[in-house]
Amino acid sequence: MITDSPAGGGLLAAAVRNNAEWCAAVCPGGAFTADAWTSPHRTPPYYPDAVTLTRGASAAGLAAAVDTSVPGCSVKDSFAVLDLAPAGFEVLFEAQWIHRPAGPPAGPGPSLHWSRVAGPAELQQWEAAWGGGEPGGLFRPGLLTGGIAFLAGRTGDGRIAAGAAANAAAGVVGVSNVFTVAGVPADEAWSGAIGRVAALWPGLPVVGYEAGEELETAARHGFAPLGGLRVWLHSPA
Repeated sequence: MITDSPAGGGLLAAAVRNNAEWCAAVCPGGAFTADAWTSPHRTPPYYPDAVTLTRGASAAGLAAAVDTSVPGCSVKDSFAVLDLAPAGFEVLFEAQWIHRPAGPPAGPGPSLHWSRVAGPAELQQWEAAWGGGEPGGLFRPGLLTGGIAFLAGRTGDGRIAAGAAANAAAGVVGVSNVFTVAGVPADEAWSGAIGRVAALWPGLPVVGYEAGEELETAARHGFAPLGGLRVWLHSPA
């Protein structure tokens, strides 16, 4: 993980790099170049096969660096500037990079008890709650490092009812995989996650990306947009 200040390249560059570092941690075997992180083999569900790091990344170069022979290959166009249609891709969705200053959440605190996941067994419980069923093994115990935290909001009986993943890299903390179970408002997850991030990494800005209702919820908790991104999905001929 890199820990340089975002001041040199700005918060957008830091958010992009942070997200690429998170993808690289979850999907081992990829490689960084000056313009992108790419994986030569298909990544797990919900994770891209490439993340651009600069506006100058080559569409042809990205297409050549990933495996389009297996269904599901995707590219995160971090600056929404590429045309990957000639390479057989179509736009899957668009979203906004977001950020908030360092510090605890404003307003009422979370109603759940929030803590950092500790150990493989708790990580399995977290993934099962996140996925709405049994854990699928996407999040390996090796991810339980100092720079990565799986945050869990628990009810009084210890059940995980909300959560998020956080990773510190590029001088910021990225928040992703924010979730709540049925009946728990989304605001609970954002408030709880922000509070734990502020305690774990005081002084670091928080970044991520969201769309739709999730973007509106993040805005209620102090996040502001940084710029658009686009995710492309390869469509077999």
